[in-house]
Amino acid sequence: MKLEDPHRSRPFRRRRTALAGRLGEGIVILPTAPERARNADSHYDYRWDSSFFYLTGFREPEAVLVITLGRKPREILFCREKNLEREIWDGFRFGPDLARQAFGFDEAHPVADLDAKMVELIADQPVIHTPVGADPAWDSRVTGWLNAVRAKVRTGVSAPAEIRDVRAVVHDMRLIKDAHELGIMRRAAEISGAAHVRAMAAATPGRREYEIEAELLHEFLRNGARAPAYGSIVAAGANACVLHYRENTAELRKGDLLLIDAGCELESYAADITRTFPVDGKFTAAQKDVYELVLAAQEAAIKAVKPGAAFIDYHDAATRVLVRGLIDLKLCKGSVDKVLADESYKRFYMHRTGHWLGLDVHDAGDYMRKGKWRKLQPGMVLTVEPGCYIRPGPGVPRHFWNIGVRIEDDVLVTAKGREILTAGCPKRVADVEAAVRG
Repeated sequence: MKLEDPHRSRPFRRRRTALAGRLGEGIVILPTAPERARNADSHYDYRWDSSFFYLTGFREPEAVLVITLGRKPREILFCREKNLEREIWDGFRFGPDLARQAFGFDEAHPVADLDAKMVELIADQPVIHTPVGADPAWDSRVTGWLNAVRAKVRTGVSAPAEIRDVRAVVHDMRLIKDAHELGIMRRAAEISGAAHVRAMAAATPGRREYEIEAELLHEFLRNGARAPAYGSIVAAGANACVLHYRENTAELRKGDLLLIDAGCELESYAADITRTFPVDGKFTAAQKDVYELVLAAQEAAIKAVKPGAAFIDYHDAATRVLVRGLIDLKLCKGSVDKVLADESYKRFYMHRTGHWLGLDVHDAGDYMRKGKWRKLQPGMVLTVEPGCYIRPGPGVPRHFWNIGVRIEDDVLVTAKGREILTAGCPKRVADVEAAVRG
């Protein structure tokens, strides 16, 4: 088994150093995610905790990161021991010695020694920085270590006086992507865009939604992205008006629009793209009107993404364009300001225009601070995804019934404005129709 390239551990070491600098004192204890049973003795494919991976690059289960803070921080990994018998069944394990070398830790120990070691390590520390409230079993384990130290206070040791949730600081760090992360995210966006183009070419009346989903997965996998970043939405016709549609079983019919919301996960980083297109290669007049309205709203939103803008600004820009269009299409009544105020537009557009993107699809990081929307900074990555979903109902002209359109791109905030990571995926009407026919 080829070991990790030690140079690849550098971004993770830099992040651990940065975290230690932010926290200042105490001890960090951060576990990875547990394995999850799917049924009987079968498990879901393992997915590590995103914040643990962000700081370590380590992908094995049963692992814990510990950093003792202060003038000379110590970075310690607890992981599974080498076990040649289990490796015959389950595959390679690094073990503590190889993991320490490959991932740049000061120390590494068997995870079986965690409980005994932690009682020693947290003694005389003022603060424990660990996830709080995420997993009752983990909370109980940390409390057990704390109580074990408290029981020794007559021997001269002191117990930590505080437990702080480390996730707030790590999540804040994760908001600003470094060059290592952005390189992966650009490639994830490229693979995902190619998958959407493949799906457009494969979609024809008579096929099933899951057949098109298979085309997406094929493109992900053949490019080294072993999994989708989230459950793919492949929604034909009226299904496109269900925001989190997941059945993916319906037949594609002539005259339908097909909405696909799908992105790959590459080296733990997510892409997130939505495209909507006619399965027979030609928008109807009503479909085109709605589509071009959503596209105009997205263009206005993307222009609003820039350093110093408040996070809400690009949502407001998209919403104002959508409301103007909904009035023009006779779907809303009154002035733009009136419709915005009474929120009657939410019948057709009921979600925010985007979210942070990174190791998680809905990535870590606050959207507001002290009651104010966060300002955008270079290195932040977010989605821009306005939509319009028109269900049958009073006052809705029949030619608009069951038209659902969403257009989504991944956008990096840069020093001078923005970079659309998913720009290679077609979205102009002519380009989309050509891709379907092609």
